[in-house]
Amino acid sequence: MNMTSVTVRVDEDTKKQASDIAEDFGFDLSSVTRAFYRQIVRERRIPLNLSYSNVPEETLEALAEARRMAKEGAPRFQDADAMFDSLGI
Repeated sequence: MNMTSVTVRVDEDTKKQASDIAEDFGFDLSSVTRAFYRQIVRERRIPLNLSYSNVPEETLEALAEARRMAKEGAPRFQDADAMFDSLGI
């Protein structure tokens, strides 16, 4: 199998923290990166958990409302004045 190189640019602090975690498990960053690539191929997806953590309930409600409004295609306000009034502007 032919091997190739991958260059990843990341800030020094992130690299150090990631390296420390990998080393705690007995790996180096190159091994972890190779394992990540293999998992992508094996699962045919990007195996990342992209989620919000510790998001205030108000924010989650606003996101749900925005999704509902986008799905329905209905504006929340009848005009700009109503929007500004709701914001107290």
